Amino acid sequence: MTEEVLASWKDGPARRVILDFVQAATTPGASFVEVADRIATFDNDGTLWVEQPLPPQFDFVFRRWGKEVEAAPNLADRQPYKELIERDQGFFEGLATQEPQVVSTLMEAFARSWAGTTPEEFDAQVREWMRTVKQPKLGVPYVELVYRPMLELFDLLHAHDFRVFVCSGGGRDFMHVFAEETWGIPKENVIGSAAAYTYADGKLVRSHELLCDLDLGAGKPEHIFAHTGRLPVLAGGNADVDIQMLQSARFALLVNHVDEQREFAYTKGAETSLTKAEELGWTVVSMKNDWTTVF
Repeated sequence: MTEEVLASWKDGPARRVILDFVQAATTPGASFVEVADRIATFDNDGTLWVEQPLPPQFDFVFRRWGKEVEAAPNLADRQPYKELIERDQGFFEGLATQEPQVVSTLMEAFARSWAGTTPEEFDAQVREWMRTVKQPKLGVPYVELVYRPMLELFDLLHAHDFRVFVCSGGGRDFMHVFAEETWGIPKENVIGSAAAYTYADGKLVRSHELLCDLDLGAGKPEHIFAHTGRLPVLAGGNADVDIQMLQSARFALLVNHVDEQREFAYTKGAETSLTKAEELGWTVVSMKNDWTTVF
């Protein structure tokens, strides 16, 4: 392995244990993993890019809902528009920690808002948001706030015949738009919460219903297995909603947000996963101490 491998990682325990695992998994011996089974899965928000003050998809969705309320003021009395307009603190805390009931309410409204649109129409709206909207603290488009060290980890895994998947509670179709150009993985390697589609008269359109359950908690390994026919050998996450996915893998990596200067410092929504990491021997990656570069 050359010096360029994991170049933005400091030469410490986290970097070394990752390199040791990949070498052991791809070298004949007791820990060898057949190429067909080399599945690596990663959460998105907070694991691959910034998720504070809220996951980026919510910025995209809330802007759309603001326009909907302007066009139809009666929506202001319905969930989740009411909570958004009133800046309900409990609602926003539930978003920040990806509380399943809050996310479920959002995803149902999300499905309704874009029902009847074609994939091309939805993609165009996401691309416009990517081009024009900037993260409030860091002042650049969200797609520029992907963690460079994680992309380097993707490169390492690809070089050793791992298939890399992103498995997020966020919208699958939202992530589809930037997966290939931002993460370097094909759209079909994105697993997430999704709306159902219908096909009629030569046209594919989104329906108002969700497809299956949310991709959170136990839903993550369930969706991964349904998508790949396998559970991951390596998994990366950053929050309590990632615990089951991390437990399902042989090697688990947990990103710990402790870098107030370059990104954010917080543990809310990750307290249980940090405890599990200590109990189960997961590799905890300190953004402050393990990464020389964040973005």
